[in-house]
Amino acid sequence: MRIVGLTGGISSGKSTVSNLFKAHGIPVVDADVVARDALKKGTGGWKKVVQAFGNDILHPDGEVDRPKLGRIVFSDADKRQLLNRLLAPYISSGIVKEILKLWLKGYKVIVLDVPLLFEAKMDKWAKPIIVVWVDRETQLKRLMARDRITEEEANNKINAQMSLNTKRSKADIVIDNTGSLEELQVQFEKVLHEVTRPLTWSEFMLSRQGALSGVAFIVLGVIVATKLSSCSG
Repeated sequence: MRIVGLTGGISSGKSTVSNLFKAHGIPVVDADVVARDALKKGTGGWKKVVQAFGNDILHPDGEVDRPKLGRIVFSDADKRQLLNRLLAPYISSGIVKEILKLWLKGYKVIVLDVPLLFEAKMDKWAKPIIVVWVDRETQLKRLMARDRITEEEANNKINAQMSLNTKRSKADIVIDNTGSLEELQVQFEKVLHEVTRPLTWSEFMLSRQGALSGVAFIVLGVIVATKLSSCSG
């Protein structure tokens, strides 16, 4: 199995690239979706976060007010680190479960879409790693327009993440999304060809088909050894 890491920054266009993978039949494990599940009312993550941040972050129905919690953690680095630390075990286990489901279904290539891929050390799980990059000015303008926020608020959100230039330096593949959607799609086609190339031997052995082949080979070896032992006896 080949696990492709996909990351970027806020308003870099990572979600657009993720959707392009889905449109081409490549399954995507979305860490944001897993994180939302980890914060659902009554879950272990929900209990930890409510205990740490208080009932003020809850809607009347008991669900977490995510925009309110976001404003709190984006303006305070210590609280942001606390939130990440509280949810990390639940997000990691949720991602592993999603990968296992896809493994059991026989998928050979999956995309691991994680905004904090490097920060959470999940880059160790993936190869190759794709970073969707834009320059700072473009990122700022897109974020202000998307969220209808001030330049100061947008800068706070961008500064809360590892810089895109740093992520770019750690990438195996960089998608430059400063241009048009058409230009992005041209780059994506090249990336798609790269990540769907035939699996290496080690990747194949990590797939469900490879594991079943390995088991079959072992069983065949045992049968042959048993028969040879019987003949010699």
